[in-house]
Amino acid sequence: MYEYKYVKVDLSSWNGKPKDNYHDIINSHAKDGWRFVQIFAPATKGYGSASYFEIIFEKPSN
Repeated sequence: MYEYKYVKVDLSSWNGKPKDNYHDIINSHAKDGWRFVQIFAPATKGYGSASYFEIIFEKPSN
């Protein structure tokens, strides 16, 4: 069995770039035992573009 963690990263409305450094987020969580699974970007703004994405992590539950 695994437990999952979802970290939301907002995207700039000006240029669409992440407001936080996702490399740092992934590395920080990896040090705490979380394994990166994927980045999910739902289409939530006009024209099907995303306003944020979620980084999904997992680790074995105790």
